[in-house]
Amino acid sequence: MMKYNIIVIVSDTFRHDLLFGKFKVRKGVSARAPNLDRLACEGVVFTRAYLASFPTVPHRHDLMSGRYTFTYAGWQPLPRGEPVVQEALGKAGYVTMMVADTPHILKDGYHYDRGFHGWVWIRGQENDRYRTDPEEVELPCSPEKLRSVETTVQHLRNNALRVFEEDWIPAKTATEAMRWLERNYRRPFYLYIDFFDPHEPWDPPKWYVEMYDPGYEGEEVIYPVYGPCDYLRREELEHCRALYAAEATLVDKWIGRLLEKVEELGLLENTAIIFTSDHGFYLGEHGLIGKSIIMGGYHGYTPLYEEVAHIPLIIRPPDAMGKEVDRVGELVQTPDITATILDLAGLKCEWCEGRSLLPLIRGEGVEWRDFAVSTPPLIHGAGGGLRPTITTERWSLILASEETPPLEEVTYTMMVDGVPRVLKPFGRVETELYDLEKDPRQEENVLEENMDVAKELHQKFVEMLRRLNAPEEVVKPWLRCKGL
Repeated sequence: MMKYNIIVIVSDTFRHDLLFGKFKVRKGVSARAPNLDRLACEGVVFTRAYLASFPTVPHRHDLMSGRYTFTYAGWQPLPRGEPVVQEALGKAGYVTMMVADTPHILKDGYHYDRGFHGWVWIRGQENDRYRTDPEEVELPCSPEKLRSVETTVQHLRNNALRVFEEDWIPAKTATEAMRWLERNYRRPFYLYIDFFDPHEPWDPPKWYVEMYDPGYEGEEVIYPVYGPCDYLRREELEHCRALYAAEATLVDKWIGRLLEKVEELGLLENTAIIFTSDHGFYLGEHGLIGKSIIMGGYHGYTPLYEEVAHIPLIIRPPDAMGKEVDRVGELVQTPDITATILDLAGLKCEWCEGRSLLPLIRGEGVEWRDFAVSTPPLIHGAGGGLRPTITTERWSLILASEETPPLEEVTYTMMVDGVPRVLKPFGRVETELYDLEKDPRQEENVLEENMDVAKELHQKFVEMLRRLNAPEEVVKPWLRCKGL
């Protein structure tokens, strides 16, 4: 089998509905991602792709290992000795390269560069300890509206010297990847590119923001407090949506430049391009902003509704391989991307728990899974209101364990930015069931009238944990769930 070059592009916090103008900033104004829309038209769109492990660091662990790591790992460094896809490709004769600006997988000894022949870290995102000046930094809004004043200041300080669009981090990351391709394109290669944007703080060039919310003169809440969004006025929340859309369009712009370079170098014939994200973000849906709840030194989990759990996935196969379909509706997950990368290289690895997506791209009538599991790591039990989501073609079940940690037990988490916080549940933590066909926005919990469906999916979830050889202490909290 021919071994193809492989480019993987991850864009952190890129909602699935940013594609094809489905994300609405407000009535009559949609987000634009023309370059990724074009890539989608040239490739195959997986319309029902879901994250497995949540959020940033656990997702990269899944993606590099091809495993459902939520059964045995958390927000932590890449374990020594665990097989990863880049090492397998390196042994198979590929030159492997990481270009990343996502800080959490590289800073503080997290070592997700392991196994790559080369790697470049574009500095300056979020709380990356990069610059110490300018000493004075002006906040863009009232400090009480910011998830972390310190992180916001650090990010603004890191990026205070920008002048031209090329100085923005997505531009730097894409440019570094393009330069690497120019020097290495004649060799069999695996290029992994990790954009942190459109993750907040949202600070794209002003003209991108004016594209979506011209004339806005209020506060810019670029790094909002995670949780209920009722602290924001309607205009502020709409502007948050505009900032997010603007950041996504900036990323799309520079992914477009990268794709142009791939074409200029004559690589489309023998190179697969994969685009995906780790999770989405609430921007007013379900009364929330963020992807969890953070109040001071406390962290609580929100349910993983569609806006967060459902992720984009585009695979543009090499022209030499071709495709038989434009859309795939099967339920696919992050470890499947890993299996697909290995398959493109002609490799089979027993340690990978995902399934190659190439048979689906070829239009083969293969049997596929009938549910997907999306969850934060399960190794600390049900603390902080943790709730796994089980998704089928029609249903979304969000499980709440009956087991609650003892009040005197204090468990810390590094979610979602590497800062330790005490796990604490917020609000009512209940089991929820939604009919995605009738209620795609998940506004009506129909658990009571569909108890048979919920019990069946709950049983499948437990069976999956055992099939993955999850330790019994990981399985135990999920044997009995509220409302079932």
